[in-house]
Amino acid sequence: MSSWKKAAKTNQKVHRERAQPSARQHLGLLEKKKDYKLRARDRNQKESTLKLLRKRALNKNPDEFYHHMINSKIQEGEHHELEKGDEFTKDQIKLMQTQDYKYVAMKRTVEANKIRRLQGQLHMTDVVNETPNKHIFFVEDEQEATEFNLAERLDTHPDLVGRRSNRPRLKDLSKLKLAVGPEDIARINQERDLSYRELMRRIDREKELTVVQKTLEIKRALKQKRALKPKLVAKGTPHQAPQFKFKFERKR
Repeated sequence: MSSWKKAAKTNQKVHRERAQPSARQHLGLLEKKKDYKLRARDRNQKESTLKLLRKRALNKNPDEFYHHMINSKIQEGEHHELEKGDEFTKDQIKLMQTQDYKYVAMKRTVEANKIRRLQGQLHMTDVVNETPNKHIFFVEDEQEATEFNLAERLDTHPDLVGRRSNRPRLKDLSKLKLAVGPEDIARINQERDLSYRELMRRIDREKELTVVQKTLEIKRALKQKRALKPKLVAKGTPHQAPQFKFKFERKR
C-alpha cells in the first residue's frame, strides 16, 4: 500500500511557497516558514533567559558575600570588574612611555651580543667550581679513612683541591714556569670578578628589555580591530609580560 501511495503522488500538484507580491516588493523578501521558526526560537530563548534572571533577582540575598565582590562592584545597576594594572619596574615603565618598539628591540639585541661575548671570554669555570662534588673514594678500613689525604690522592696542590676544572697534577706544576707574583694574581682575580658582575648586570638588563619588548608587541596586537575582545589570562610583572587569550581567526 505504501508503494501505491507514492505512485499516486507523482501526478499531484507541486505546492510552492507564495512569493512576495509585486505591490509589496519595496518591503523586501517575504518571510518563509523557516525564517519564522528561527525568529520564534530566538524569541522563546530570550524570554526563558529573562524569566530565569528575574527569578534569580527575586531570590537574591542582599547580605550574601562572595570573595569575588572584592574585585568587582556595581555602578548604576551595572556590574563592573575592577581592573588591576600591570606591575612593572620604574625603568620598564619609563622605557614603554618614552621609547618605541624598534629602539627596545635594538637595545635588547645589543645586550644579547655583549652577553654572548662575555660568556665566551669567561667560560663560566667558577660556576662549575661552586657546584658541590659527589665523587666518592673507597678505603679499606677506618684507620685509612682517618688518615686519608685528598691532595695526595689526587696528586695535586692542597690549594687546588676545591677546583673541579683546571686542576693540574704536581708533576705538571713542576714543569710550569710562572713569571707572575701574588699581586698579579690578585689583580687577575679582581678583573675576573668585575667581569662576572658585569655579565650578571647585562643578563638582568636583557631580561627586563625582553619583558618590555613583549609587552609592546601585545599592546600593538590589542590595537587591531577584532570582533571579540581578547581575555586577560595573567597580568604583567617585572619578570613576565601580560598574557592574553585570543580567539582563533582564520585568515583568508
